[in-house]
Amino acid sequence: MGAVAEVCRSSVGTKAIVAVSGLVLWTWVVLHVAGNLTLFSGPAVADGYAAALRGTPAALWAARAVLATAALAHVVGVVSLTRAARGARPRHETRAQRASTPAARTMRWGGAFLLGFVGYHLLHLTFGIAHPHFVSGRVYDNVVLGLRPAWVAIVYVAAAVLLGLHLFHGLWAVTRSLGLRPETAARRRRPAVAVVSAAVAVGFAAVPVAVVVGWLR
Repeated sequence: MGAVAEVCRSSVGTKAIVAVSGLVLWTWVVLHVAGNLTLFSGPAVADGYAAALRGTPAALWAARAVLATAALAHVVGVVSLTRAARGARPRHETRAQRASTPAARTMRWGGAFLLGFVGYHLLHLTFGIAHPHFVSGRVYDNVVLGLRPAWVAIVYVAAAVLLGLHLFHGLWAVTRSLGLRPETAARRRRPAVAVVSAAVAVGFAAVPVAVVVGWLR
């Protein structure tokens, strides 16, 4: 147990924890996008899908516990790696040298925005605290009415874009963090990672856009 704890405290172990927890969260994101797309099939399908999820409360709460644990591990691991990187960074290093792609440059502040957005999203469309017209069980109407204000739709679209960038960098780096693939293989995998990340971003952004333009009403 001591050896395992020592590995987890090391930078290699922390990167592995961030990678594994990130994969868990990515799996949930893909399933969440698929659930969101049921909105395009109408209120009966979307509300029925949500009712089916609530019909298995034990599984639902187990999934929530896994997600909460993964999210906590991911955030704590990222904060730990960020502090370690800052401590080891040469003072003369420029910002451009630290991150070479837009996705990499947005990982930290974009991750903070996404963390705040998740809290807002839960209050808005899950618990209805930040939704003046929320009615429990009426998922389709809650989404349409909740995303109708332009500023709310903009926040959701911005979160979708940042999520896509976050996934692109994270999925590209995950196998390297786990020591499963060499750098050359990671570079060859980059186009596929870009397609997956873009598809997730478009899937999330499609709902607020559809509400604003009137496709969902």
